[in-house]
Amino acid sequence: MLRVIFTKRVGRLQMPIEIEKKYRLTKSQSDEVLRRLPKIGAEREGEDFEVNTLYTGETLDVSRSVLRLRRIGNRGVLTYKESLPPRLDMKHRREDETRVDDPAAMELILKALGFTPALVYEKRRETWQLGQAEIVIDELPFGWFMEIEGSEKDIHQVESKLAIKRLRTEPLSYPRLVLQHGADHGGVIESRFTKQKRKKRPRPMGAKPPGSVRRKGT
Repeated sequence: MLRVIFTKRVGRLQMPIEIEKKYRLTKSQSDEVLRRLPKIGAEREGEDFEVNTLYTGETLDVSRSVLRLRRIGNRGVLTYKESLPPRLDMKHRREDETRVDDPAAMELILKALGFTPALVYEKRRETWQLGQAEIVIDELPFGWFMEIEGSEKDIHQVESKLAIKRLRTEPLSYPRLVLQHGADHGGVIESRFTKQKRKKRPRPMGAKPPGSVRRKGT
C-alpha cells in the first residue's frame, strides 16, 4: 500500500507527519462513495478486518498521544501517534509505526513495559488509492466513516472529484468515539461487531479484486 508521509525536523531527526480528514457517512453515502471511487480513477487496494487495542501507561499523555496495536489476521502493526495543532478541519499528527510479525508476543512485551489495554474496537476497512492520496471507507459497530490521507491539496482534490453532497466532517478520533459508544468489559472499553456483521461487504462494480493493485508499504 502506498502511503505519503510528510516529515518535520526535530533536532537531527525527521518526524513523520500524518495529514488526514475524516467524515461521518450515512449508509447511502458510503455506498455512493464506493460507486464513485472507480469512476474517478481510484484503485482498490483491498479490504481488511481489524482488531485495534489502545494502551495506557505512565509514560503516555492520553490527552494527546496514542499507542495502538492493530491485528489484521495473524499480522499486526504497532503505532504511536501524537496530536499536533490542527489546521482548519484537517488533523496533523506525528505517526511512527512498524509491522509486527507476532502480535501475541508484542502484547506480552507491552505488558512487561507497564502498558495495559484501555480500548478495543473492531473495524472493517476498504482502502483505495487515487494519485498520492489514500481513501479508506471504514465500518465500525457504531457507523460508517471515510478518511482521506495525503497533502492538504490532495485531500481537497479528492473531495472535489467525489462530489458527494452534504459530507459531514467528523472531528472526533475513533478512540473518542469508542468511549462514547463502547461498553465496559472488566475495565476495558470495547466496541465489537456481532459475528454476522464480520462478513466482508460485496466488491463494488468496476473495482479490482483485493491484492490486484497492492503496493509495497505499511
